[in-house]
Amino acid sequence: MLGIIINPKSGKRAMRAQRIYLWKTLRARHQPFTYRVTRYANHALELARELVEKGYDQILVLGGDGTISEAINGIMRSNLTPTQRSQIQFGIMPRGTGNDFARFWGLDRRFKRSLQLFFEGKSQPLDVGCLTYWRNGIEHHRYFINSVGFGIDSLTNVYGQHLKYYIGSHHVNYLIGFFWALIQLKLQKMHLLVDGKSLVDSKMFHLNIANGPYNGGGIKQNAEADPRDGILHGMYVEKPTFKQLCVGIPNLFNGQLYKLPFVHPFAGKDFVIETKEHTQFEADGITMDIMGTFEVHCIHDALCMTVPQYCQFGKEIHDFE
Repeated sequence: MLGIIINPKSGKRAMRAQRIYLWKTLRARHQPFTYRVTRYANHALELARELVEKGYDQILVLGGDGTISEAINGIMRSNLTPTQRSQIQFGIMPRGTGNDFARFWGLDRRFKRSLQLFFEGKSQPLDVGCLTYWRNGIEHHRYFINSVGFGIDSLTNVYGQHLKYYIGSHHVNYLIGFFWALIQLKLQKMHLLVDGKSLVDSKMFHLNIANGPYNGGGIKQNAEADPRDGILHGMYVEKPTFKQLCVGIPNLFNGQLYKLPFVHPFAGKDFVIETKEHTQFEADGITMDIMGTFEVHCIHDALCMTVPQYCQFGKEIHDFE
């Protein structure tokens, strides 16, 4: 059974055309379905959980990275067993500003192509990241499909979101937000362990742990990240000098950030971040805050997603037409 979740606030201009095409396609395919429309923050989380617990084994999301992330959290927090969740068929029709997770699969706002892929692509197991933290001794989980970021990454996201209220939804929001965050950022002491080995013990300028290679509206931050390989890729960035920053900015979009001397890439399945300070982070563009030690873990083959029939493992996908 197919359940559809629609965020009407993402990509408003194309909403009517997308809905009309979607309903026509479903009728032509004689596809039974139900749909839900989000009305407030985290509503997609509630809707996705409700749908899968009622037996819907196909979930199609019309929205941006935030809506997709909420839906993933709803599925992962449902009362289904890990085996049942791994059989959920997940699909997206990108409608947001950044569409960073969709970018890996070669999907964009060409909604007809996205819908064709959902019904005719090849089913592929999909990894999901999980951030675990504690409040008042109670364990909490935040799942992410694309990436989780700390330091300059998180602050850039906050300012980029603020700019939407003034200049609308544009890719340039994140770039402006980045320079704004540079002025405001206060470094925090942290200790990072990767698969049990100490990697970093210093003040944090930037830390990102990713399931997919893109974030921030097309920044190719972790070029080797692949949401099918069972590991997470990340990078720790020392505080750069002004000169280093100027040299490094052109590398934001070409996947060459790891070549800069103040950037340190890493990869693994389990991560522990120890800090005694209040820490803000963004998970798939959704900002949250925590205190104390927290953990990040890769859940291999957590869900399924339809991908192009002729995709090659470990490579970005642009061949489904």
